[in-house]
Amino acid sequence: MVTGDRYLDMTDLTVSVTDGIAVLTLNRPQRRNAYTAEMGLSLSSAYRQCDDDDAVRAIVVTGAGDAFCAGADFSGDTNPFDAPDGGGGFTAAPIDPAAFELRTPVIAAVNGHAIGIGLTIALQADIRIMAEFAKYAVAQVRRGVIADCMSHWTLPHLVGSAVAADILLTGRTFDGAEALAMGIATRTLLGPHVLGHAMAVARDIAANTAPMSVALSKRLLWDTLINGYTPRQVAELETQLHRRVMGSADAREGVEAFLQHRAPRWSASVSSAWKPLPAPDHREQP
Repeated sequence: MVTGDRYLDMTDLTVSVTDGIAVLTLNRPQRRNAYTAEMGLSLSSAYRQCDDDDAVRAIVVTGAGDAFCAGADFSGDTNPFDAPDGGGGFTAAPIDPAAFELRTPVIAAVNGHAIGIGLTIALQADIRIMAEFAKYAVAQVRRGVIADCMSHWTLPHLVGSAVAADILLTGRTFDGAEALAMGIATRTLLGPHVLGHAMAVARDIAANTAPMSVALSKRLLWDTLINGYTPRQVAELETQLHRRVMGSADAREGVEAFLQHRAPRWSASVSSAWKPLPAPDHREQP
C-alpha cells in the first residue's frame, strides 16, 4: 500500500504517511525482507520524496513480518555478489541519499533480524530502536565480500574503531543486548514493541519540535562528522544558525506555546525556505 499520489508505486517497499510520520516498510516478508536492487531504488526514492514533503516530519523505517532485513537475497538465479557486467553499474552505496544525508529525522525500527546490508542500512539512521532477542551481523566478510552502505564510516562513529573492527573484521553475530551495550542501538525492546516505540518517538518529533530547527540541527550534527569540524567551527556554525531562526515565527511560537501550556503550531516550510549550512570561516590556530 502506498498512501498519497506523490509517492511512486513500489513493490518491495510500502509507504504510508499519517499525522506527519512516513512509515517505510521493507516488504518481502516471505523472504524475511531480503534485500533486492528494486528495494534499494524504492527506499532511495522514498527518502527523497519524504525529505521534500513538508507533511513528513519524521521517517520510520521497519520490516514487514518478524524480521527487519535478512541481508542480500540469494534466492534468485544469479548470485548478488557476482561481478557485474563491465563493472560500471555496481555501487556499494545503493541507498542514495543515505538516511543521514536527509534533513528529516530517520528512525530505524529494527523489529527483528538485521544481517549484512539489512544492518548497514539501519546504521545510516539517526535513531535505532532494536529487537532485544534478534540476531544482528555485518557478515559480508563471511560471504567473500566486504561491508557496504558506508558502514566503515558509520560504525566507527557510533561505536569507536576498536568495536567497529570487531564487528567488521569478524562478521560475527550478536543480539540486541550487545547492540545496546556497544552503542549501535538507542534502545532495545521485545520485537513486537519496537515499531510502537519508534512511532511514539516520531510522534513526539512531529508534534513538539520546530521543523526548521530539527532540520538545521540534524544537518549540523552529521555535517560536523562528515567534514570533521572542530569545536570552535561548530560554535561558529551554531551562532550563524541561531541568527537564522531567532526572531522567526516558530521561535516566537515555541516560547508562547511553552508559556501557555499548549501544543505548538509550527509554520516554517523546510522545503521552500531551506538554505544549506554555511561553511565555517573560523580557522583553528596552529
